Amino acid sequence: MRCLICIDDTDNLESRGTGFRARQLGLRLSEAGLGRLRGVTRHQLYVHPSIPYTSHNSSACLDVDIHDGRLPAARDFCRQYLTTESADGSDAGLCVAPFDAVTDEVVEFGRSAKARVLTREQAHDIAGRHEIHLEGVTGDRMGVIGALAGVGLRRGGHDGRFIWLEGVRELTGTATAGRLLATTGIDSIETVDGNPLPADAEVLVDPWPRPVLLHGRAVLLTEACGGENERTGWRILPKEAIRRY
Repeated sequence: MRCLICIDDTDNLESRGTGFRARQLGLRLSEAGLGRLRGVTRHQLYVHPSIPYTSHNSSACLDVDIHDGRLPAARDFCRQYLTTESADGSDAGLCVAPFDAVTDEVVEFGRSAKARVLTREQAHDIAGRHEIHLEGVTGDRMGVIGALAGVGLRRGGHDGRFIWLEGVRELTGTATAGRLLATTGIDSIETVDGNPLPADAEVLVDPWPRPVLLHGRAVLLTEACGGENERTGWRILPKEAIRRY
């Protein structure tokens, strides 16, 4: 069963961030024989003085194929992981939802969380109506807002960037677009105008690429190398540029 598992507010200023915890959780789920990790996406939420957050107010969502009959065990595993690994003073939230159970209302909640202040009560009310598992694990449990929002944004398919995708973080140097598509979880390699690169196009992939989530796909955005002293071919769009996604 394809499921979305989102965590939020697991860190403090001295600890590793929620993105790291999400990647680690996904790999541990695989090691425990509970499922197969498809990818992990980062979703930027609203930054406002009334919203407590550690550094950027983002949540991280795992896209996982849970093995048959293992969903309850996977939920328990995630809860135990957050209980053990969340930093002191964190307000960790956990949301677990079958991919097809994430309704338009949940997607809209995620979009709203990018633009205005929401409450725990609103999050629990929506999750309860759609039988989505949502719980606070540590602290004052405020992380449930970002956890539900991240599930909605991931299901919406048009927000955030991948912070883990099979074969991507290991890339270095240059590779053809065809090889990247054949050996990683990247679905498409395109220019910012949406034009796909030909299979033989050479792409500079240093530092490791960060595909974005567009139309439900992992899309690696590129730009032409330019300038008199620069190599020919293509390079990945800088991190600063993809933040708008």
